[in-house]
Order: sequence, then structure tokens, then C-alpha cells
Amino acid sequence: MTLDNDLVEKLQYDYANAPIDEKDRAMLDFAIQLTKDATKITRKDHELLRGVGFDDRGILQITLIAAWFNYINRVADALGVGRDG
Repeated sequence: MTLDNDLVEKLQYDYANAPIDEKDRAMLDFAIQLTKDATKITRKDHELLRGVGFDDRGILQITLIAAWFNYINRVADALGVGRDG
């Protein structure tokens, strides 16, 4: 959570260059990979997350939250939620 609107905008448009710490960047990189193609996630990705401070529970939480958002967005897209017509 942040009230820093500038940070929020940078995260929305180019998180890779946003002023965030290594842990947050690793989490977002993982969530992006999960979104693009989860079958390409390997132990190396999990080790990278562990290397910046996430434990197994944290990795599970990142995975579940990112997967849930992907799921619910696809459902909404399929039903036309938020679109005209």
C-alpha cells in the first residue's frame, strides 16, 4: 500500500524501472512470468525468490494471488464485464 501516486504510476507503466527494492522486483518478475507462461517457472525462479527473502509460504502466497487475479480477469473478460456491448 502506498499513497505515492508517482510510484503507483511508474509501477503501472514500467515496474522494471520503478524505484522499488530487489525483493519487490523479484516478486513482480515472478508474477509476470506466472501470467505469461507458468510452465516456464523452474526451481531457479523459486531460489531467486528465496534469495531475496521469501520463504515457501511467501512463494505460495505470491503464486495464489497472481493466479487468482489472472483467473478472475479472464472470467470478467469472457463475460464482457466493464466493456460496452
